[in-house]
Amino acid sequence: MALVLALATTFISILQSPFLWQSVPDPLLGIQNEGPSASSFVNLFIGTANNGHVFPGATLPHGMVKVGMDTNSRNNQAGYDADPKYSVTGFSQLHDDGTGDRASLSNFKIFPTAGCPAFELCETSVFKRPVLRAILPDGTPDDLGKPGYFSTNLSTGVRAELTATRRASLQRYTFQPDVDGSLPRINVDITNDGQRSGNSPTLSIDPLTGRVTGGAVFQASFGPRQYKAYTCVDFRLVSSSDPLLLRAPPAEYGTWSRNGPVLNEVGNNLRKCAVRIASSRTQMFLLVSYGEVGALLGFQPPNTTAPTTILVRSGVSFISEKQACDNADSEIPDFGFDRVAREAQKEWDELLGRIRVTLGEGQEDTRELLYSSLYRTHISPADYSEENPLWNSTEPYYDSFYCNWDTYRTMFPLLAMHDPERFALIVRGMISIQQHEGWLPECRGATSLQYIQGGSDGEPIVAEFYVKFFEYAASMNVSSEKMYEALLADAENEPKNADLQGRLATMWKEYSYIPKDGHTPGGSLAPRSVSRALEYAFSDFTISQVAKLLNRTEDAVKYAGRAGNFVNHWNPETTMPDGPSSVRGMMQPRLKNGSFSYTDPRHCSPHAPPRSGTCYFSAGDLTGFYEGSPLLYSQYAPHDTAKLIELQGGPTTFIERLDFIIDNDYFDVTDEPGQQVPFMYHYADRPGLSTNRTRQTLELFFNTTVAGLPGNDGTVEHSGAMGSYAFFVLAGLYPLPATRQLLLSSPYFPSISFFNPLFNAKATIKVTNFEGANSTKIFVQDVLVDGQPWHSRCFIEWDVFERGSTVEITLTDDITLPCGDSPNALPPSLSTGGYD
Repeated sequence: MALVLALATTFISILQSPFLWQSVPDPLLGIQNEGPSASSFVNLFIGTANNGHVFPGATLPHGMVKVGMDTNSRNNQAGYDADPKYSVTGFSQLHDDGTGDRASLSNFKIFPTAGCPAFELCETSVFKRPVLRAILPDGTPDDLGKPGYFSTNLSTGVRAELTATRRASLQRYTFQPDVDGSLPRINVDITNDGQRSGNSPTLSIDPLTGRVTGGAVFQASFGPRQYKAYTCVDFRLVSSSDPLLLRAPPAEYGTWSRNGPVLNEVGNNLRKCAVRIASSRTQMFLLVSYGEVGALLGFQPPNTTAPTTILVRSGVSFISEKQACDNADSEIPDFGFDRVAREAQKEWDELLGRIRVTLGEGQEDTRELLYSSLYRTHISPADYSEENPLWNSTEPYYDSFYCNWDTYRTMFPLLAMHDPERFALIVRGMISIQQHEGWLPECRGATSLQYIQGGSDGEPIVAEFYVKFFEYAASMNVSSEKMYEALLADAENEPKNADLQGRLATMWKEYSYIPKDGHTPGGSLAPRSVSRALEYAFSDFTISQVAKLLNRTEDAVKYAGRAGNFVNHWNPETTMPDGPSSVRGMMQPRLKNGSFSYTDPRHCSPHAPPRSGTCYFSAGDLTGFYEGSPLLYSQYAPHDTAKLIELQGGPTTFIERLDFIIDNDYFDVTDEPGQQVPFMYHYADRPGLSTNRTRQTLELFFNTTVAGLPGNDGTVEHSGAMGSYAFFVLAGLYPLPATRQLLLSSPYFPSISFFNPLFNAKATIKVTNFEGANSTKIFVQDVLVDGQPWHSRCFIEWDVFERGSTVEITLTDDITLPCGDSPNALPPSLSTGGYD
């Protein structure tokens, strides 16, 4: 009977857990909103299988700590894999979301060890300790997640629950009574990050309190450098008969290396510990390095016939062990799991609730996709303020820019629409990085410089902020002068290593293109020459937009001129092998003498000829292109699509080329330079075709399953890039970064509203004749802005969101309607005007 009552008590506590969401104040109206909160519409598990690399654990918006489950899958860049065949290796405190290459972070795993008959016999190694998850009747793992909370049931009978503050986590492990009387134990893994790269570890255990402190040096996941990280772990027992948390010392403690726990070792001499384990276990070798190092602690159950709950609080720091402890003590002083989870949920609810939709019949899944996409745009970059070991500053410090190449196109424009305060902090942090390191960050993780992919894509992010908020920048403590200095430094100064920061500025200024046979500052030939040049051109356009706002007329003209240099990589004679005759002219590599080199237009596509070279990051690849074919890059000049139309023979042949790209699998939404392709029909005066193509893209590539991200074999989330892209398609919009225009299509909902707290304004886009998801009326016929006819079916102005306007759209089934009859109905382009 005691066991039944104890299990009932545990079940009741589970029912009271924070994933049963409560109503919260409506941020738009300031009143209590009855019904589900915004966070209840989020599905954390979209994209967590099939190489999606999405993080489904517990975190705050842009929180440093992202506590989540780690599995022994090869595709565990975010720690987790939804496939139940993979075992759990621990619950670590730090993760990135949606990254590729090697697994990043996954530092300081906590692992609940059950059923171990004796301390010295416990499996501690990351290779030996993994256990499977419990499986539900439908064959899926027994995992549950909501913003700010994650739980799972392990096959060992242990229930794990996770929640987080910005720099600390709280984990709740419930062990079932052990018939053999073995103690519930907690393993604290110091060295096993996602790459198992930890070296030079420190570790100590306080026998009186059980506090574990430690740290190590780890390898960056997409760059050549290393970083240091530290943790501080404390424990409390929860008694089923006493609501107070017990601060009893551990019944057992010790350190371990590889798979050998040593009882009563406190970690003062790790080398001695490692040598003793090696000699006692094998008598054959001496450990030269520590390999794996951690602590193991056992706790006496308050009641041996009832479940035992252990709370594990983990502080993390990039500064020191002491700061890791201070972070935990200050952010979770009371070990209040439900309180921390509720506060995390409340923070997510307020943020996500700034965007509201009304539903048509049967649109619950579509709403889930929208809010889940919105949620993922707020995982990275992460707020590492006060955790920067590189210099002392009172400015914000954000990290996990992974990478700007992925996120400047849609993620930061979405941030501008509903979270300008956060955007300002990120921009201030970027400016601070430039002041201390010389260049704006491009790809950055765990305080380390990582490899640049496209160009120097910090500039479009900073410019996006200023173009949208130049009248408010000073009030948000963004210095216009320092901001502009940072932009010019990126554009004009060449770093010693342009693979980690900045541009190949010397070649760009000398040739007005990037020659394939030009040399980098390090002396090597310039890889990704065409990709870099096209990104530099767009970045220069964004600088020209800022210069105009600052009344720097000469600079505005100068950088607008440089923005047009993308045409210098256009070879009008290049044709498409086995393609239509209308597809003539292509972006191509160029040599210093002005002549063109040749890269097969099919390169870096599903139709690439054999042995055509890599299209990913390789210093030895001189094809000129990165993650996209020459055919795809030939559509990439987002600031001057009108010029591309001219180069390609006019609107008719431009449309034929777009059709050829999409219909023949040259378009992949995960190829960043091609993401705008389905929207580009707007510029050829055929917005209905854009609506058709964007909806096809969404329905083909995105859904609410664990494999619901783009690609035949899945792909990474790109740190919020895929989420923000899907969001804009669902909202019937597409941003033009660093401009005050957004392309307009039809939303998937009867209405969608955006609350911007800086403006204290709510902008609403609504369909006056919405007929449901299966209607053929999906093309824009008429547009009213605040009751007045608008001159274009193809774009709206940022003023809509500043003023809190209402945009009313009437839909039709006529796909042929043009942008409008007025001379300025087409979206702006650099060569034809309209950005002023």
